[in-house]
Order: sequence, then C-alpha cells, then structure tokens
Amino acid sequence: MTISSAMKSAVCFAACAAALALCGPALAAQLPLQAHPGAPAGKWRDATMDEYRQHLSALQPVVDACAKARDLKTCDPMLVGPDDNVALGAERRLVRYGWLRVLLSRAEEPDQKPETSPSKQERESMEPAGVRPAPLTTSQLLQRAKARLETDLAQAGGPAEPMAAHAAARTAMQQVLAGKDFRGLAGQSVRDTLLEKLDNWLNHLFAHAAGLRARAAWVGRALVWGFVGAICIALVWALLQLERRWRVRLVPESQGPAPGAASARAWQAWLEDARRAAAQGQWREAIHFVYWASISRLESRRLWPADRARTPREYLSLVAMDDPRKAGLAALTGSFERTWYGGRAAGENDYRHAEELATALIDGGAR
Repeated sequence: MTISSAMKSAVCFAACAAALALCGPALAAQLPLQAHPGAPAGKWRDATMDEYRQHLSALQPVVDACAKARDLKTCDPMLVGPDDNVALGAERRLVRYGWLRVLLSRAEEPDQKPETSPSKQERESMEPAGVRPAPLTTSQLLQRAKARLETDLAQAGGPAEPMAAHAAARTAMQQVLAGKDFRGLAGQSVRDTLLEKLDNWLNHLFAHAAGLRARAAWVGRALVWGFVGAICIALVWALLQLERRWRVRLVPESQGPAPGAASARAWQAWLEDARRAAAQGQWREAIHFVYWASISRLESRRLWPADRARTPREYLSLVAMDDPRKAGLAALTGSFERTWYGGRAAGENDYRHAEELATALIDGGAR
C-alpha cells in the first residue's frame, strides 16, 4: 500500500465515524419507544400505568406505518419494545406483546390472494357443515391489531377497580376451621415441606437435564448417569458401613480369641498386673496394663473380633458413635498413648484417673 492510498483510507474512516456520530442521535430519536438499557425486545420492564398508556399510544403509529409501507424498516419487531409489567395497586400484571411482534415480522410479505372467494350464500351454506372460513389476510390482522391497541388504551384510561377486601372471608374461614369437624386438622410439617422442596428440586434438575439433552445429547446423559452413579455409590457405602458395624458385633460365641489377642488373657489378670505395678510405683506400666484390661473385657463381650494386630486408634474406631462407652475409651486411649508411646512421665494421679475409666468400661462391658 502506498502512502497516498493509506491517507485515503484514513480520511474515509474519519468521514464514516463523523457520519455515525451525527446520524446516531437522529436515528435514536425516531424510535417510538425507549426500552430499558440492555433489555431487548421480548423482555419485560417494570412500568407504571402512565408508562403503559404511553407505550400503547406509541404502538398505534407503528402499526399504521407498517400497514402502509409493508417493508422491513417499518415492520421491524424491535419497534414493539419490551413487555410491560404494570403496577396495579399492590400487585403487578405482565402485559405481553409477542402477538404483535409475530404479526409485524410476517407483515413484510405481501398478502396472499385466495384462489377462490366464496360468495355470501356459499359461506352461509358452508358454516352449518363445519367448514372453516378463509383465513384473514395480514392487512386485516393489522387492522384488528390497531383496534385491539385502541381497546386496551381505553381500558387503561378508566379508573382502576378497587381490590376486594378479603378480611371478612378470611374471618369466616377461620371460624369454620375452628369447628369440631376440623379440630384434628394439622398443617404441613417441616418434614413434608423439605420433602416437597427436594421433589421440586429433583424435577427441576431432570427437566434441565432434558433440555440440555435436546441441545447436546452427551451433556444430558452425563448429568443423568452421574446422578444415578452418585446415588449407587452412596448406597453401597452405607451398606458397607452397616455390614461392618454388625460384623464386628456379631461374632459367634464358639469362636475363641485369636492367638496373641488381648482377650486371650483374662481381663482380671491384666488388672492384677496393673495394681502390682502401681504398688511398685511403676505408673507408666500400670497405665499400660489398665488399658489392655479394658480392651480384653470389651473384646470378650464380642464388641469386635479378636485381633492383636490392631492399634489403639483402630480399637476406638470399632466402637459405634452412639455407644456410651466410646467417650471413656477415647479418654483412656489418649492417656495410654501419651504415656506409653509419647514418652510422657506418669504419676499416681494419672494412674488413678486411668483406673477409674477402666473400671467404668469393665463394669459397663457386661451389657
């Protein structure tokens, strides 16, 4: 590109920009209705009764111009503007203009001439036989649209009807419900409300998935099968937890403890060793024996299958959350781990506290 051609392009661009800047306000002033920013045709806007009347008044010349010119410029559906959400006292009413937009979009084409125009006598003879009359032309529909707008404008100009007072009806209904026939009537419970919300959410989810499936089949299938898979995984996990809980409790009495398990030695022997070590001032060893006395007692009551390979935390995890012995076993396990594995020095008070916890677990193990 030469220098002269580049200068010509720059001059043309500047001229176009200046023309758009000058003509833009004039074109915007010719629009019959100013919609809200960012609200395309077909969207609603909040409007007062005066704004609703102004909208109806602005639509009448649009219909007239479209009926006369029947071209793309005058019959543009964008000239209708957004729908009106009219305030009627404490409530609102949505007035839609979709019918007018469809009519304007079809008005660009000329009317189709009917093949044969039946006479009046023929139409009268056709009506009793159930034959539908010929459809209206676009010009006739435009005339009816103008008449409809005039009717709506006349109705909007009249006084608003007062809202009916429902206080008397509400009082009468409360008196009826207070009678003996409705004495056992109960309102909707919180559980029913939550179930209804869950049901509505599921319906909305599947309806949305069906809509996505219509546009992209794999997205809808992925959502549906993903939801079904999540439900199946949750059910399998719940069943495994139940099976595990009952398996650790329902151990046959005929099955003896595994070799080396805590219950292979009587809990009384563990407790005697603990008291002997306490008498010698060996508090750390005494807490160790007290802990295993409790484990032997609980294991002998079939709280879990005997297995020496478990850690103290694994023994604690086998106790159900609703078991009243879980808190005592957790405290005793923490004291045992701090002194035996953590290397913390133990005293007489530590042993006495551990012995109290073990006694409560041993006495409660008989249930």
